[in-house]
Amino acid sequence: MVIPDSTILIQGVNFLVMIFLLNKILIDPIRQIISKRKGLMDGQLEKIEGFNASAEQKVVDYEAALTSARKEAGAIRNAAKDAGTAEEQALLAEAGKEASSTIQAARTEIKSQVKGAMDQLTKDVDKFAEQATGKILGQA
Repeated sequence: MVIPDSTILIQGVNFLVMIFLLNKILIDPIRQIISKRKGLMDGQLEKIEGFNASAEQKVVDYEAALTSARKEAGAIRNAAKDAGTAEEQALLAEAGKEASSTIQAARTEIKSQVKGAMDQLTKDVDKFAEQATGKILGQA
């Protein structure tokens, strides 16, 4: 059986002193470093969250600007298409009028030529009839 003597009291005090010294020399600085590191990590995490929120807002703004630009481009394209269609219709109408007047002039000229030919044929028919009559009567 072990009988405690007075050294157990000294060893107990020595143990408490060592705990106190270890706490002051080693554990407290480690706790301070861990606390400081935790503060730094919290700050960085807060910055990252802020950056992510900013990035998300920028993406939303970018998509809104892109949608707006697409709408504007569509409106410009439609306006240009409408202007092109109107110009096409105007050109077709002008070409139609020009073709109609050309056809009318050609018809008038053809009618004039037909009338001249008919007049000439009528004169020639009388002349040929007289010649035929003369030949028939001269032979008989």
